Amino acid sequence: MFQLLLAIIYLAFISLGLPDALLGSAWPIMYQEFSVPVSYMGIISMIIASGTVISSLMSDRLTKKLGTGKVTAISVLLTAVALFGFSISSSMWMLCLWAIPYGLGAGSVDASLNNYVALHYESRHMSWLHCMWGIGASLGPSIMGFALSHGQTWNMGYRYIAILQIVLTSILFISLPLWKKNNPAVSTYAEPASSDNHVLTLREIIRLSGAKEIMIAFFCYSTIEQTTGQWGSSYLVLHKGLSEETAATFAGLFYIGITIGRALSGFITMKLNDTQMIRLGEVIILLGCIALVLPLGSVVSLGGFILIGLGCAPIYPSIIHSTPANFGADKSQAVIGVQMAAAYVGTTVMPPLFGIIANNISIALLPLYVFAALLLMFAMYERVVKKCSN
Repeated sequence: MFQLLLAIIYLAFISLGLPDALLGSAWPIMYQEFSVPVSYMGIISMIIASGTVISSLMSDRLTKKLGTGKVTAISVLLTAVALFGFSISSSMWMLCLWAIPYGLGAGSVDASLNNYVALHYESRHMSWLHCMWGIGASLGPSIMGFALSHGQTWNMGYRYIAILQIVLTSILFISLPLWKKNNPAVSTYAEPASSDNHVLTLREIIRLSGAKEIMIAFFCYSTIEQTTGQWGSSYLVLHKGLSEETAATFAGLFYIGITIGRALSGFITMKLNDTQMIRLGEVIILLGCIALVLPLGSVVSLGGFILIGLGCAPIYPSIIHSTPANFGADKSQAVIGVQMAAAYVGTTVMPPLFGIIANNISIALLPLYVFAALLLMFAMYERVVKKCSN
């Protein structure tokens, strides 16, 4: 039964990734249809990100009140409704309206599922869980491409994803009894007592030893992943002189590196613990940064992006999985919630900040920007290890 629940959790994470790259893949058509500037995609992304931060911070309260199963089912339902709303939108203001439930649905389920897997499953399962997100994020644009290539509008691409989310919502509601069964042979930590309904405030969470540092570390991780993903192609075109088509292919390998890396990380975690996995990832990212600045041609630059992707692969899931060990099972949901919020803030703020730097100074600073975030992440996580081991 517990393995069946794990399969359902994996399915839920695929669904979490499905809509993440949809807006970017369809926007070149959408902004022309709505007669708005291309930059308006940022408005929708900001609304989604704001909702995600809010729901991440509420995840501890919601999970203690409803349980992980119900939070997951309701959140996926909310996302499905929002995606259907996108599919019937005919103006910019409608997209902005439906972006609100989209963001609110994404944050709680992300934090709640991550905490559940951290408590009840091993580190390899966490790596494979995030590999499932990568599969979903890759499938989303493919489904949109299928709709567009068969003479359909972008609305139908969103509708297909909405239908898939509705099917998953039904599966999640049917599976609710499974969430109540705990398998002590698999669970790493004891489930927090149901009588302990105290919800930590944001101030109380931040006061926990190591909490501020882990939030900064997560902020830096998102800075590395999202800035590299969003600006990698432009770096190759404007600084390395590659064609736009070649650069797009090269930059896409960054995400492939993350997805394959997380699949492989699941096996490596059988030999290394979470802290060792994080340090391994940091070393690989450093090697990727070095490869990007070396004047050795496009093949080495390609290798740099793949290395950064592979390095990112174990860090996110390993930090999440180590949260109950570092902060206690009774506090892990609250801490993971603020970690997710910090990550979404980094995702929202730091890539545009690099855009300003690239526009006013030079896009050649991308490896240095990533290295600075890596250095701060390394310092903060080492402080977490030191504080939480005392």
